[in-house]
Amino acid sequence: MGKGSARALGLALAVLLACSGVAVVTAQDTERIEGSAGDVLEDNPVGRLKVYVYDLPSKYNKKLLKKDPRCLNHMFAAEIFMHRFLLSSAVRTFNPEEADWFYTPVYTTCDLTPSGLPLPFKSPRMMRSAIQLIATNWPYWNRSEGADHFFVTPHDFGACFHYQEEKAIGRGILPLLQRATLVQTFGQKNHVCLKDGSITIPPFAPPQKMQTHLIPPDTPRSIFVYFRGLFYDTGNDPEGGYYARGARASVWENFKNNPLFDISTDHPPTYYEDMQRSVFCLCPLGWAPWSPRLVEAVVFGCIPVIIADDIVLPFADAIPWEDIGVFVAEEDVPRLDSILTSIPTDVILRKQRLLANPSMKQAMLFPQPAQPGDAFHQILNGLARKLPHGDNVFLKPGEKILNWTAGPPGDLKPW
Repeated sequence: MGKGSARALGLALAVLLACSGVAVVTAQDTERIEGSAGDVLEDNPVGRLKVYVYDLPSKYNKKLLKKDPRCLNHMFAAEIFMHRFLLSSAVRTFNPEEADWFYTPVYTTCDLTPSGLPLPFKSPRMMRSAIQLIATNWPYWNRSEGADHFFVTPHDFGACFHYQEEKAIGRGILPLLQRATLVQTFGQKNHVCLKDGSITIPPFAPPQKMQTHLIPPDTPRSIFVYFRGLFYDTGNDPEGGYYARGARASVWENFKNNPLFDISTDHPPTYYEDMQRSVFCLCPLGWAPWSPRLVEAVVFGCIPVIIADDIVLPFADAIPWEDIGVFVAEEDVPRLDSILTSIPTDVILRKQRLLANPSMKQAMLFPQPAQPGDAFHQILNGLARKLPHGDNVFLKPGEKILNWTAGPPGDLKPW
């Protein structure tokens, strides 16, 4: 071991000691973020907006779920749970004339392969069909062409409706959604698939399942860096370098033999417990810049190491990501060990105290039933902050902006 590696190991051991035993961060040691971020987390949206939920035929939502209940458990399930939440939410109104926002419940990711991966190929036709239906049967879409409507589009590249970035960029956002507000997991600055004004949300991670894996809060964090997942996607990227823009491959090639790094493609049954025993959890981009690891890291108090250039993080106006996470540029992955070991122990301990704040964890989850400050309420907060609607929302009589015939020819086929 060289001098640099020995020094890094020594620093890491010092951090591990500080994060263990008497110095371990518990729920009683939480720290509150002062200012807008911490305040927004605890905002109550009730009374600040009213949402009208369109009653669509079940073929757009419930029938799809009945056909394949696996949709309830994948990372895109927010579209299902948001629908269920709104049906009984205090912000729901049955009088569309008083509504601030209109919601169209379409389960665009509930078309799964035998292996459980969602196929977005029918999604554009399904969405077009639903919009045609509400535009024909209610007057509210046509008066704004969707500018006071929101849609949950949680697939990899949102309303671009493709799982491969190059093809998603080529498709672009479905033209009929150009005026609507999108509630989407995908977030990357200056990207054609991230609509201006979108509300960026965390992917769905099962709260009940994570709850069953909690370990005593005073358990020492004896793992310095933890990651489980793919480093290469040989099936979809046989030549390598395109998947995760090479960042995951770089993690493996540089640190597979580093004693500070507990990394593997294996997914052990102790995965959640291991995260709770770790100081840092790697959250590198995959095909999209985010993954459920981001949610899991925050919930389990493991400092997220975010490796995804230009990422737009969930609820970035509410969650102080710079204070709770570590950002590493994709090109700097080979220096991960020196970057992480150079972070002062007091900085690490403060990040852990902030992560121990229950409101931070709650904001990343879609619990059943809903709870104050959870991801559902953060979405409503995002909608409330867009009110009142500006004069440009409502069109003049006879005015049209959207082109119903725009987009790939396949999208125009009936659904």
